[in-house]
Amino acid sequence: MNIVETTLERIKPVNAELLQQAQAKLDNKTKPLGSLGRLEEFGRRVAAISGTMNPDTTKKVIFTFAGDHGVTDEGVSAFPKEVTPQMAFNMLAGGAGVNVLARHAGVEVRLVDVGMDYDFNGALGLIDRKVARGTKNFAKGPAMTRDQALAALKVGIDQADQCKAEGVAMAGTGELGIGNTTPSSAIIAAISGISVKDLTHRGTGINDAALANKIRVIEQGLALNRPDPKDPLDVLTKVGGLEIAAIAGLVLGCAANGIPVVVDGFISTAGALIASEMHPNVRDYIFAAHASVEIGHRFMLERIGATPILDLNMRLGEGTGAALAMGLIEAGVKVLKEMATFEQAGVAEQL
Repeated sequence: MNIVETTLERIKPVNAELLQQAQAKLDNKTKPLGSLGRLEEFGRRVAAISGTMNPDTTKKVIFTFAGDHGVTDEGVSAFPKEVTPQMAFNMLAGGAGVNVLARHAGVEVRLVDVGMDYDFNGALGLIDRKVARGTKNFAKGPAMTRDQALAALKVGIDQADQCKAEGVAMAGTGELGIGNTTPSSAIIAAISGISVKDLTHRGTGINDAALANKIRVIEQGLALNRPDPKDPLDVLTKVGGLEIAAIAGLVLGCAANGIPVVVDGFISTAGALIASEMHPNVRDYIFAAHASVEIGHRFMLERIGATPILDLNMRLGEGTGAALAMGLIEAGVKVLKEMATFEQAGVAEQL
């Protein structure tokens, strides 16, 4: 039995009793019932997921998984794949968008190379878990082998297991990889059966002609590889990405370890979608950080059953939305833990 199978066996339903206890505690705070809206949802869900009414949210980590994509050979992105390692060095230097927003939110960022087509020679701060130097061009054959997909899933699971060992209270997903909106659109198209045209957007900002080409390439890849919508691992293998697989693994691992996982935007949600298709209980451990501008994102969130926390017209990726959302989730936990009850405050329960 491989680590993916053992991880799936470890995933249990969220503690329904704690969910009720947390809501009862929130209902007794000095406020009208439900008046803090989704902050109350965040507090009770973190309590139920983590298994305690007193969650410690001090340690928060965003994992930005990086990988390249052979399908960029088809001209689906406004940038060449050489930009992926360039952005990785920027992130390692602390200059990327996710670095800025994570510092603001008090979150650590860890960059994991799961599939970049570049030799970093032990670059300081980079977690080297390279499975392959990018995927193959899925317009001409499968993106990767099943063994590669499993290996990339294991990368994410390992990070989640490490989080448990370190006492990380909340994990976030992020990604880096030129061309990765293309496999993400292919994944939701394969699983949902919705037309590629209705799911595919401009990614890094391609023009109309390039968008038409991107749609054609995805349709070609789906027709050629015929991914099985009932087998998420088959979908991942045939049209996915190594960083998407690692994100799926992180989500599975967090669910198995009782750690809330904050999923960023379109590409991260493609990984979360794969994970939730692999095990139905995974959905209850996911917080959707924000609504991406990418049009396919809405269909992914609907499939998972997740309501985004923020809607800021963002589409950068990296984990930027996750960093922002973590602050709000933590605020909900602090309401649960720190806000006075009616009895403590000496306030009549008439609000």
